Amino acid sequence: MSAFNAIGENVERDRNEYTPGLEPQPTWCPGCGDFGVLKALKGAAAELGLSPEEMLVVTGIGCSGKLNSYFDSYGFHTIHGRSLPIARAAKLANPGLTVVAAGGDGDGYGIGGNHFMHSARENHDMTYIVFNNEIFGLTKGQTSPTSPMGHKSKTQPHGSAKQPLRPLSMSLNAGASYVARTAAVNPNQAKDIIVEAIEHDGFSHIDFLTQCPTWNKDAKQYVPYIDINDSEDYDIDVSDRKSASDLMYETENALNEGTVLTGRYYHDEDRPSYQQEKQNIGEMPEEPLAERYFDEDYEWERSYDMFLDKHK
Repeated sequence: MSAFNAIGENVERDRNEYTPGLEPQPTWCPGCGDFGVLKALKGAAAELGLSPEEMLVVTGIGCSGKLNSYFDSYGFHTIHGRSLPIARAAKLANPGLTVVAAGGDGDGYGIGGNHFMHSARENHDMTYIVFNNEIFGLTKGQTSPTSPMGHKSKTQPHGSAKQPLRPLSMSLNAGASYVARTAAVNPNQAKDIIVEAIEHDGFSHIDFLTQCPTWNKDAKQYVPYIDINDSEDYDIDVSDRKSASDLMYETENALNEGTVLTGRYYHDEDRPSYQQEKQNIGEMPEEPLAERYFDEDYEWERSYDMFLDKHK
């Protein structure tokens, strides 16, 4: 028995299968980097052979929040900064589901920053794609957590006096077990990284550089870019936290100086996911909770019964 009959199918897929019939054409601005995320995600899902019914895309508020409207799968459009707790709950209830959460740099690193930190710390088995365009785009161009120092906007007319947040370093320090950066101008690398992130058993964080030609005209278009994994100028051991941390710091400094470094930075293949840890201590059943809704003979447990027993 399966809560979703499509889970576990091994068939070839075409990226066009993930184009919805209701709203097939995205309404993002011409030249927006968000198109690159959508294309890469469709390509990754097709390469992995995932049916739309095997996937859940959870989004927050902002331009990035339209992703699940333009990607045909199960979807949940949450409020600002809250995509991760919804995604975590869905994955815990049905571990067989491929869960992808998405948000912008304001949504993910600002308003939802606390959820980001603890989702990484707990190593939930999901992929988190952050559309990083260094601006609040949907609300018309306010300074975001990743806007560079000195950037002028409606909220900082004299230029931002704050250093930008370091998303890669923050992710690694919080405990993410897969950390990468890619860019909309590098679609092949972006697709490959999303494939690896989805296949990884743990919390995968992708900082996805997406240019905003409408509200962040001062930002670089993230070209030319350098792939740290292919370049002879950069030496990194993606299984070593110290090596990853050092190059992340260099990458985050370089971006504000006009040099765009992308690639895989950290990959811990041995760390158990949150779901595995909960099963190891007996606090999560082997049978997915989602299956129980399809079992008419299942006798439901109530958490308050356990508390009442302790006080008798």
